[in-house]
Amino acid sequence: MRIAAFFIVLVKLLASLLMLMGVVWACGALWFQLAQSVKSGSARGLLLGVWVGVGLYCIYLLWQQRMPKGLLIYGLLLAAILAWWASIQPSNTRKWAPDVARQLSGTVQGDLVQLHNVRNFDWQTDSKATVRWEDRDYDLRQLVSVDMSTSYWMGPAIAHTLVSFGFDDGKSPRRYVTFSVEIRKEQGEQFSAVGGFFKQFEQSLVAADERDILRVRSNMRGEEVYLYSVAMPRAAMRSLFIAYVDKANALVETPQFYHTLFANCTTIVFDMVRRIVPGLPMDWRLLASGYLPQYVDSLGALARPNDFEAIHAAAHINARAKAVRPGEDFSAAIRQGVPQAPLQP
Repeated sequence: MRIAAFFIVLVKLLASLLMLMGVVWACGALWFQLAQSVKSGSARGLLLGVWVGVGLYCIYLLWQQRMPKGLLIYGLLLAAILAWWASIQPSNTRKWAPDVARQLSGTVQGDLVQLHNVRNFDWQTDSKATVRWEDRDYDLRQLVSVDMSTSYWMGPAIAHTLVSFGFDDGKSPRRYVTFSVEIRKEQGEQFSAVGGFFKQFEQSLVAADERDILRVRSNMRGEEVYLYSVAMPRAAMRSLFIAYVDKANALVETPQFYHTLFANCTTIVFDMVRRIVPGLPMDWRLLASGYLPQYVDSLGALARPNDFEAIHAAAHINARAKAVRPGEDFSAAIRQGVPQAPLQP
């Protein structure tokens, strides 16, 4: 009898924990998804309070020898919330913030790539800029470098990851285009790491000039930005570039939600690289994206022969970025002193 009683208590504890987790998850879903339709925080709080009260009542019934009733009420309500949750679909037609108002797309014809809606803003502050969207042509035979940037905005463990591709025609200065997986903010919307768990943002893939997308972080937002030269065979560089174009076109056709853990700036890059270089090991630093450079270094993919601490110190571009004058080559200036990986066949 004691064993049976212990087992019943254990089942109730497990069921209560799962029900409580469902209550917490539904609170997050309701809070962030109702923000557009229910502007009043107190009204949303009242709705959440009702849901929490019902959830706790169901747990109470569980311990009052009325388990079937508690589970039935809870199951019906949770099923209704899950059905509502499944009905929430990503969209490309919202009132977007200016910096993500247009979607990147591209066409590939042999070695020639044309990108549409490359961003080339001239930022005066972190929220005000002269708007420029451009179409640009790239010859993949001139692709000679890949650089990874990490921009730290919330401590050492969290960073935004960007990837730059360098093109050299042997005549003019090297051209760079940077790809960045970002949230597609609506007008007046701000990033929320918690909201990123609850379908608050769509994904956006931005291609931009480095003077735009790196400078706004280092000079305007006060983020700490690091730039690393990555050693990759030219075939892998080409495949990664085309993978970005394919990703951009896919988002135009089928919008997707951003997810703070599983569909963010770092994990999406990793997924694309893994298609090109099979067998890349999973690593906790893919979630703690601030440590991504150490992960890349552990794969032997950063410039040598310097050790990581030396590479990391040289990679910090903020002082160089702030010293660049109008008309000066921004990309060349921020790479001064950064160890460069040798060009591979």
